[in-house]
Amino acid sequence: MNKKTVRDIDLKGKRVFVRVDFNVPLSKEPDAEGNYAVKDDTRIRAALPTLRYLIEQGASLVLASHLGRPKGPEAKSSLKPAAKRLGELLGKSVTLAPDCVGPEVERMTRALQPGDALLLENVRFHPEEEKNDPAFAQHLAALAEVYVNDAFGSAHRAHASTEGIAKHLPAVGGFLMEKELEYLAGAVTTPAHPFIAILGGAKISDKIGVIENLLTKADKILIGGGMANTFFKAQGLAVGDSLVEDVSLDTAKGLMAKAGGKIVLPVDAVLGDKFDKEAASQTVAVSAGVPDGWRILDIGPATVEAFASEIKGAKLIVWNGPMGVFEFPKFAAGTNAVAKLLAASRATTVIGGGESVAAVEGAGLAGKMSHISTGGGASLELLEGKILPGVAALMDKP
Repeated sequence: MNKKTVRDIDLKGKRVFVRVDFNVPLSKEPDAEGNYAVKDDTRIRAALPTLRYLIEQGASLVLASHLGRPKGPEAKSSLKPAAKRLGELLGKSVTLAPDCVGPEVERMTRALQPGDALLLENVRFHPEEEKNDPAFAQHLAALAEVYVNDAFGSAHRAHASTEGIAKHLPAVGGFLMEKELEYLAGAVTTPAHPFIAILGGAKISDKIGVIENLLTKADKILIGGGMANTFFKAQGLAVGDSLVEDVSLDTAKGLMAKAGGKIVLPVDAVLGDKFDKEAASQTVAVSAGVPDGWRILDIGPATVEAFASEIKGAKLIVWNGPMGVFEFPKFAAGTNAVAKLLAASRATTVIGGGESVAAVEGAGLAGKMSHISTGGGASLELLEGKILPGVAALMDKP
């Protein structure tokens, strides 16, 4: 992960192609003038340190991103709202190009002056982007003289704008990319101990590789969320109508056997009589089993206490995945309690993307964490120990 960054390259007077992650949520409906609005600008703000540095160094910016999964050009997937919001944050005009390749786009990039910023239209309007088409990557590379990847959230994809283009230009990472690698790659290469991993979410199958890799790195792995149910059933416990991955029962047994006591499961659970925010609820000991007609929707208070005991004294905590159905207020207490434990901890706390980020932000505790990742899938693959194509493509430091 020892990759060159924007600090390691001459930028003065250069056109710099910056792959950013502006895959942001937009309003569901356009306004009276047909314009959509950015509903959450977190990812745009995350790119600002790199963009401001490039401008200060005398570069002109050619910015590229995807948005959604369009099958072709469409208004609801246009980056127009992102260009408007970025301009507001930078305090300068950011022009939106009509496309990301083609003669008109080439003309616009050649006209850029130092400090100017041009945002290309959604790269996924072209199927060649996700196919990592070599010719398409060359067309993108022709727009600039230096390539900067600051889109960690897309670094696990070998696409034209994340991997292919780096074959044609000097390629370095931005500050966000550097920070993500420092915290997440650092957690699985040179972790501080005691190292506690907290994993949640619905399915074991989504995190088998993460668990297997962390068993060799972490001191304890605390498991909550729907994925814990599969471990319970694998142990012969009654789980009622709880979500269970029956196809992963043998996997759960194997992980427990391999764990040597490192895996810590919930000892109690908050049940609902249906999957609904208005469901009736009760708290039971997991060892007593879940009655028929009820399902596990959150960890209980005794589990929170047990997790707090494990977390106490930790030097590094990585959290990926909620402890329950935190979208329903009645079943959000466990997830919120874990967020508070991390906020109060003296450990380095890394929130590994996805729903964990939403939970921490919803609890108003984002500012208390050491690092909040902008990448869901990319975070998971790093925690699995995988090499990300968008990172591997960058130039190595000597």
